[in-house]
Amino acid sequence: MLATFYIKYVQIFRNLEDVYDQIVHPQKRILIRKILDGVMGRLLELKNEMVELELTEFHYFDDILQDLKLAPQQLDIPIPKYFLKEKLEVIKGREKILAQILADIGLDIPNKFSQKYTTKSIPLEEAVKLIQIAERARQGRLRAMFMKQIFLQEYRAKQARILGEKVIDMGAAALQIQKVWRGFSQCQKTRKQREEEMIFLGMDPPPLFNEVSATIIQAEKVSSLRNETQVKHEENYRKALVTIKNDLKLIEGPDIKENLQDQIRHWFIECRNLTGTFPEYPDVEEGGSTIIFSNKTPQQVTEDIIANQEEEEKNKKKKKNKKAKKPKKPKKEKEKKGAKEKNKEEDEGWKMSPSVFLPTMEEGNNVYKDLWKNKDESWNFPQNYDPELIKQEKRKELESEIRVQVDELMRQELKNLKLAVDREKEYPVKAGKKKGGRKKKKGKKGKKGKRGKKDKDLTADRTIESLYKELVEEGLLIQALKVNLSDYIGEYSYLGTTLRQVSIEPMPSLLDVRQLIALYGILPLGSATVHEKAPLVKSLLLAGPSGVGKKMLVHAICTETGANLFNLSAANIAGKYPGKNGLQMMLHVVVKVARELQPSVVWIGDTEKTFYKKVPSAERMMEPKRLKKQLPKILRLLKPDDRILIVGTTQRPFDAELQSFCKVYQKIILVPRPDYASRFVLWKQIIQRNGGIITKALNISCLAKITDGFTQGHIVEVVKGVLTDRRIRQQTYKPLTAVEFIATLTSMSPVYQEEEESFKDWYAKTPMGKKRALALMGGNTEKEKDKGKKKEKKGKKEKKKK
Repeated sequence: MLATFYIKYVQIFRNLEDVYDQIVHPQKRILIRKILDGVMGRLLELKNEMVELELTEFHYFDDILQDLKLAPQQLDIPIPKYFLKEKLEVIKGREKILAQILADIGLDIPNKFSQKYTTKSIPLEEAVKLIQIAERARQGRLRAMFMKQIFLQEYRAKQARILGEKVIDMGAAALQIQKVWRGFSQCQKTRKQREEEMIFLGMDPPPLFNEVSATIIQAEKVSSLRNETQVKHEENYRKALVTIKNDLKLIEGPDIKENLQDQIRHWFIECRNLTGTFPEYPDVEEGGSTIIFSNKTPQQVTEDIIANQEEEEKNKKKKKNKKAKKPKKPKKEKEKKGAKEKNKEEDEGWKMSPSVFLPTMEEGNNVYKDLWKNKDESWNFPQNYDPELIKQEKRKELESEIRVQVDELMRQELKNLKLAVDREKEYPVKAGKKKGGRKKKKGKKGKKGKRGKKDKDLTADRTIESLYKELVEEGLLIQALKVNLSDYIGEYSYLGTTLRQVSIEPMPSLLDVRQLIALYGILPLGSATVHEKAPLVKSLLLAGPSGVGKKMLVHAICTETGANLFNLSAANIAGKYPGKNGLQMMLHVVVKVARELQPSVVWIGDTEKTFYKKVPSAERMMEPKRLKKQLPKILRLLKPDDRILIVGTTQRPFDAELQSFCKVYQKIILVPRPDYASRFVLWKQIIQRNGGIITKALNISCLAKITDGFTQGHIVEVVKGVLTDRRIRQQTYKPLTAVEFIATLTSMSPVYQEEEESFKDWYAKTPMGKKRALALMGGNTEKEKDKGKKKEKKGKKEKKKK
């Protein structure tokens, strides 16, 4: 049931994301955004429910996808484009500042994924010499070719003279030429027919398949035009919010003020007629006249006062009667009720926990039905803002602003009325006393003092800009590489459900890992509302062998959400901010800057070093365990408002103390080596991205089979090593072959099955792994117990019959 809900919510999420990205009406976009955030949050809630129920981070929906007639690609979690669109200027500004600071220090490192070749200037004399050498070499090659041709001509003439001229049969020569030509043309036709057949069967892509079509170019133009229109309409809407409010203030402001004054005066007179005295006017802190006139007439207000008085008298009488009659044996009744409730819960079994996001989604849906569904918008073809809706909103705002002014006037008027009619004087209230003569309670000094010490700002005298610069200079705040999550290539696991039915735990595929990164890392960091209300994930651990793309995933989280990246790896913080006070200051500055410039990612590379069982003698000087005690404290300080994620990466989790390791990291994701399907896709895409052309001469299936155990890092390294500039130029007449790549692979060592099994064994010892193992064992034991009970019952029945 949960899986079906999850799949359907993913479909809704994909559609809503497209709608929000493409619609240009500013007021509609506000409503869609609200529902979109609600759907994202609900998706995370369902994921959390599934994890708690199935006790594993990875789920497989093959059977449900088959029933719903959906492709696995439709399960991809889309990353909303507004994460970056809405703060593009802020991100660009921050990148410029970061690049400037790095350039000033001399640490301006080019991007790993988009390297630009720099040209080195040389003196003019050297340049002339180089050109002369190249030109002389070219002339030498031409002269050599010319001399070769002369030699061959002379050789042929010599041979002809020796052998003598033969009589040429013209018919036989023509027949020979025809035979060769017909064979060649037939081969061409057969090859063409075969290609057409393969395209028809879907085994080969059609011609010009990889080329960008005119339709796609047109679609891109339309989307860019739509983006411009969105920005324009948003600006118009923001301006209208101000201008329409000012116009309403001028036109309707005096009337609203007059109506409010008349309403309050009428209330004064009605209360005076009913009770004989003028009422007490509510204070500003209580809300002023808004408490009395919350969509009520003065007559309704007076009726409420009388009704409240009557209710109070009745309640007093009831309390007296209850005290007189003391109930007997209330504990037993409570115990019985508790027992009944427990039995009911046991009978009902699993129940879905209540959702925080459903009410917001329902509210948004109701607003759509009431306001937009049947609204006539024939007048608004360009889909600009609706001024009437703005007027409705601003009238309420204007009324609340004017009410504050009216309250001040009417308080004075009430004083004057009391003086004139009842001849009452209001004496000033003594300091330290409230109305009713109660003294203000003094707060406990001790507790406040303690709190002040805990929340003390160590850098209160410094600006965020100076702290930001200091972290960059120290190398703790680094530039994230431009990598999208879609660059993490892989394929789905198509046998997950089948293997689980046979009680075999499948190794997760690369796309399963990508899904988890989107759910636990990107969606909560990108949306503040989702982060506040959804199940909170403060820390994430990526464990797996070297080269599987753990660091790449960390950079992808930062790229997709526009987050800052803080590097607190043991090797990076070694020797920086020494001593206990220095460590405290470093963490304070990091958390402060991360909070101020959220979203932020705190990356701890080789995180097992922070939790070493025993520190190796070679690394003792580095003090790798500096953060061990501090990390749990930082996690406790993080609130739902703080969009800060702590991400640890490790390739040797077995070296760490398991208990303290698992306390810090809430979610542990095992990143596997790629399977055959993922390797096939990886080879294909990485070769194409590095300028390679895939032809029939290149057997990718063979490469994927041979590289079993090799990681994505190995494949990228091999491809970059083979596809040099010279080799890319040669592809037209010398296509790529699998043998070229195999030669480079021989020098690399793969991830063996034993290493993967050790990761599996380690994961089985983590809290989630233990729970899963216990649940699987518990299920079997329960079944056996049930069978035993049934046999006993049968035996008893048979005895009774006898």
